[in-house]
Amino acid sequence: MADQWRLRKGDKVCVLAGKNKGETGTILKVLREKRRVVVQGVNLLGKHQKPSPQYPDGGVIRREAPLHASNVAHVDPETGKPTRVGIRFLEDGRKVRFAKLSGKDIDVVN
Repeated sequence: MADQWRLRKGDKVCVLAGKNKGETGTILKVLREKRRVVVQGVNLLGKHQKPSPQYPDGGVIRREAPLHASNVAHVDPETGKPTRVGIRFLEDGRKVRFAKLSGKDIDVVN
């Protein structure tokens, strides 16, 4: 069974469930094998880092952890609310993702 992924790097999404419910951010990375996404500024964890050339002082480093893809939804470009995403074809054959809430195009896929 082929998975249909409507989430892509750079999409603006809203968190639907968990401790970060209601927060919005941009997708930094999509981990398809694990069905997870990393969202900028959301689900921050503290990692204790020893001093190294990259982190000379060491300490606790804050970074984003992955969220399950089912816990995020696209943000409608018109209303700013969470929405589902549909796919339709233009007259010239190109595929377009669109927000089902407002019907506005998100981007051209190919």
